[in-house]
Amino acid sequence: MAELPPLPAARADTAGRKNMLQLVQLRWMAVFGQVVTAGFTHVGLGVSVPLVAMGAVAAGLVLLNLASLLRLRLRAPVRSWELFLVVMLDVAALTAQLFLSGGVTNPFISLFLLQVTLAAVLLPLRWAWAVAAVTCLCVLGLSFLHRPLALPEALGADPYRLHLQGFLVCFVLDAVLLVVFVTRISRNLRVRDARLAHLRQQAMQEEHIVRMGLLASGAAHELGTPLATLSVILGDWQRMPALRAIPDLGAEMEEMQTAVRRCKTIISGILLSAGETRGEEAAATTLRAFLAEFVAEWNETRPGSTLEFEDRSGPELAIAADPILKQVLFNLASNAQEAPAAHIRLTAAREDRLLRLAMSDDGPGFPPEMLARLGQPYSSTKGKQGRGLGLFLVVNVVRKLGGGVSAANRPGGGAVVTVTLPLSAISIGKGGEGAGRDAA
Repeated sequence: MAELPPLPAARADTAGRKNMLQLVQLRWMAVFGQVVTAGFTHVGLGVSVPLVAMGAVAAGLVLLNLASLLRLRLRAPVRSWELFLVVMLDVAALTAQLFLSGGVTNPFISLFLLQVTLAAVLLPLRWAWAVAAVTCLCVLGLSFLHRPLALPEALGADPYRLHLQGFLVCFVLDAVLLVVFVTRISRNLRVRDARLAHLRQQAMQEEHIVRMGLLASGAAHELGTPLATLSVILGDWQRMPALRAIPDLGAEMEEMQTAVRRCKTIISGILLSAGETRGEEAAATTLRAFLAEFVAEWNETRPGSTLEFEDRSGPELAIAADPILKQVLFNLASNAQEAPAAHIRLTAAREDRLLRLAMSDDGPGFPPEMLARLGQPYSSTKGKQGRGLGLFLVVNVVRKLGGGVSAANRPGGGAVVTVTLPLSAISIGKGGEGAGRDAA
């Protein structure tokens, strides 16, 4: 498929939102772990801890999670400073819990390393260093200021063993959380980087199209004058009795005049597509009439191949006869003819609110590497420099209209290229203009 994913400008930063959601999930786990640990320590081990104060800190984390979920309901991107803020609040909550439960003597002091690791993965370098500095200051402060734990006599006889057991539990918890959440966050960041790379590639392709459009517009202007001169000279020759008396010369001059008029029509189409209307503007017509006119024009101007039309588009649909769409069909049919193919078929079908135009042929089909690079410039099997731009333009024009292009080889031989367009891109609305035509 050459169809590219939709890239609306107003879409929020997906990676930032996913990373914020990962922090929310981690915070739920932290709240659950703090409640279970405090309860087990107070009831199971008989160690007196301030349950009310520690419960208040856990309640604060619950409120932070609710605020984070409300923030995620907004469409605005999640900025780095917002992630920095919530990480700092998590550090503050962990510091408060450790202050109430023994400070640096609490084996769960190593959970600060989890916050530093998340900051290093999520945040820009300067803010990651800021989180690291704050956590170091928190550990230093907790070594001087904390509420000591009053251990019962049974545990106070061997406090080192209790600390070692707590350290082992904390180490396992740190390892599991780091693997799970850092892996998820890294995947989100890789998806974001891939999306940015895709946007850069699309911008380069669009810049390439602009350069080609400027070149085509300039060439069309330059060719207009000599074609007009040729038309005048041929008209004069057709009126000269001496030349009209030569057998078969009159028919040849008429054929030359038809070719000149054809060239003028092509140039007018180029200028019209470039926004410099020289001929008639897009007119209201129907889908069936538009496609039938295209097929008739192709068969008239392209000897040596036959283009058939299969209409499965259902009820008649009023559309705006856009020259750009006609140029898309011409490019597809030209590629099929140059494949080479003797018989080409255009099939039109409607599915829900989509229009599918399939251009199939009896040629040799696409090689696998061509299918993989469909729509990329200078990707062609014709072996000539500058070829492959037809499908490149088709893919990008259709993408601008909100559709997509796919290609495949037919089981019985030949190839088929399918253009899928939303009907809103070409149909005429109530106001008499094609809805979505500004997308072109």
